[in-house]
Amino acid sequence: MRIPASLERLVAALARLPGIGEKTATRLAFYILREPEEYAATLSESVMGARMGIALCPQCHHITEEGLCNICRDTTRDDSIICVIEGIPDLMALEATGHFRGRFHVLHGSLSPLKGVGPEDLMLESLVVRMGTAPVQEIIAATSVGVEGEATALYIKRLAQPFDVKVTRIAQGIPMGGDLEYMDQVTLARALEGRREL
Repeated sequence: MRIPASLERLVAALARLPGIGEKTATRLAFYILREPEEYAATLSESVMGARMGIALCPQCHHITEEGLCNICRDTTRDDSIICVIEGIPDLMALEATGHFRGRFHVLHGSLSPLKGVGPEDLMLESLVVRMGTAPVQEIIAATSVGVEGEATALYIKRLAQPFDVKVTRIAQGIPMGGDLEYMDQVTLARALEGRREL
């Protein structure tokens, strides 16, 4: 049975979301259709508002609506430690532990030559600038524990050498190939506390 073209477009758009297959996208589309018209308008406005109003922090590359993000504006944080992560969900997961009071730097990916992702595709240049201008003593490479995350951590260590900055790696306890955003808070807290020098 053929569905209307507008519904087909909605299902296709929803199916592009990570973790959403065609069946789930169809269920979501029908849910949106069943709700009052105001819900669809609010959903649409919320998506466009977030898309238009959210930018990247010029310092750490976290999301923000006003210049520096709330973490970079927080004067109680330790400027001497920067935790480097691959994505914003990783930052949010580490923040939720309450165990880290330093600064963050979001790379927005990891090195992956097979996927065509090189150093120039990540937010590494601004990390070098931060090491050269801020009182940084330690970089925590909190990248994923897979091959790409390990390669990224080693690249960060190489970048830090001219600045005499200690580079540590989050401790084991996070399974190989595991993503930080899916780890529980206790595991993340132990990984931070047990970090080691590269």
